[in-house]
Amino acid sequence: MTDKFSGTPLDKRTLKGGKIFMTSYMPKLRYRWDTGEAIGRYLEELRHGRLIARRCDVCQRIMIPPRMFCERCFRPTDEWVYVKDTGRILTFSLCYVTWNVRRLKQPQIPAVIEIAGASPGMGILHLVKKVPSKQVRVGMPVRAVWRPPSQRRGSVTDIGDGEPDRQTKEPK
Repeated sequence: MTDKFSGTPLDKRTLKGGKIFMTSYMPKLRYRWDTGEAIGRYLEELRHGRLIARRCDVCQRIMIPPRMFCERCFRPTDEWVYVKDTGRILTFSLCYVTWNVRRLKQPQIPAVIEIAGASPGMGILHLVKKVPSKQVRVGMPVRAVWRPPSQRRGSVTDIGDGEPDRQTKEPK
């Protein structure tokens, strides 16, 4: 079998003998991320404590997160629509390991929240924090807990914690 990536192997003697020139370089990479029209507006509205979606008049859907193009009927969406900051848990997970692989004694609870005022099945992914893990269930009503205006940055983290929505009746 021939090696696809042929080359000259290096041994310790060659490396120690100074026959190989090596250098380390850490590039200074700077970049900007363009959110685009729909997500840019969505993030700006989060900074003001509001959730916004896009409506498609052809397929009669209100979509959150918003998009400028409807993936169902393949046409531009029609209008911006404000939706409520309440919803119901569509699905969730109990995570005992963080994104940076740190073990947790109490789980984080990422959940897909179907947003009130958007079309069925439309929602956002967020952490639910003020609910004991044994009490979380599909269909549970929740509402956003907004960070104080001075702490908002135009990010999904402007919604600090999801908590049970005690004003909405539980489904039976």
